[in-house]
Amino acid sequence: MLSPKRQKFRKMQKGRMKGNSQRGHRLSNGMFGIKSLESKFITSRQIEAARIAATRYMKREGQLWIKIFPDKPITKKPLEVRMGKGKGAPEYFVAVVKPGRIMFEVAGVSLEIAKEALRLAAQKLPCKTKFVIANDYELV
Repeated sequence: MLSPKRQKFRKMQKGRMKGNSQRGHRLSNGMFGIKSLESKFITSRQIEAARIAATRYMKREGQLWIKIFPDKPITKKPLEVRMGKGKGAPEYFVAVVKPGRIMFEVAGVSLEIAKEALRLAAQKLPCKTKFVIANDYELV
């Protein structure tokens, strides 16, 4: 275990994305959501594009929750640079998403509007998704 002072300077490794999501696999805020079916890195730009697509379709009715956060830096060395000389500078940030993770949640709109809004959001994401409905939602 590193001391708190040294932890800030620890290099982040890529890691492996084995297994299913350990947390965030149930709807917590909304009645509808989209759940990931495969492991992927989702960039902050993809999350923002999905958010804009969903809110635009919902015409700012209801509420949208983003349940993933891009907290993993992906580094890259500049082009035509020789080997060595340390790790590259952070290029962008990603959220690590495993199967079963709820990525977006919606409440305050009808089933049809939520389904279409989340379908448009899912098109902007690089992984396969599934539309989910809360257990306590009553179909009329």
